[in-house]
This record gives sequence, structure tokens and C-alpha cells, in this order.
Amino acid sequence: MARILITEDEDSLRSFVARALRLDGHETHEAADGAEGLEKLQEHNFDLLLSDIRMPVMDGIELAHRAASQFPDMRILLMTGYAEQRERADDLMEKVVDVVSKPFALPDIRMAVARALANRTAA
Repeated sequence: MARILITEDEDSLRSFVARALRLDGHETHEAADGAEGLEKLQEHNFDLLLSDIRMPVMDGIELAHRAASQFPDMRILLMTGYAEQRERADDLMEKVVDVVSKPFALPDIRMAVARALANRTAA
């Protein structure tokens, strides 16, 4: 399956998503903010970055920009609970697969990840 980095500042949500994706056979790594996420991206090869947009230290928009420039073959999927944050991601739409709205049900995030990973072979 895939190696996925989940960058989310809400501990319970990050753990919930990681457990769900491991049930699908993925290897998951976790980071609590964008700066920690960028460090982990530089330590390992990931197939997918799943990141919240609104986080302390470095937000998901900045993380996505840096990740896209440093790791152009990695897929990026963003998530947010704020409509205005989704609009901030508009300039990233060529670099990200999708922006998932929170709150989401477990099947929704699993499906979004499956679509993002399926697209990597077509890209």
C-alpha cells in the first residue's frame, strides 16, 4: 500500500485518521504541525501528504507549497473545516488532489485517500 504523512494539530483527529488508514493497509506517520511535517517529509519518502490547512507554526498551505516544490511526485490532499481556508488553497489546485471538508465521516476520508492514491499512477 502507501506511506502517508498525516499533518493535523488536533491529536484525536490525527490518531483517528491514522488508525483508519492503517486498517486499509497503509503505513502512516503523524505530525502535529506543518514544520514538523516538513521535517518528516525530508526524513522519509511518502506517497501522500494528508494535511490540515489551519495549523500553528506552519499552516497546511505553506506546507503544501514547500512539499510540492521539493517532492513533485508526492500526492497532496488537504482538509479543512473552514470555507475561507478552502478558498486559500485555490492557487494550489494544480498541486493538490483535493480539499476535503471537515467534519467528515470515516468512509469519506478513506475514499478521498483512495482517489488521491489512484490518481498518482495516472499523473
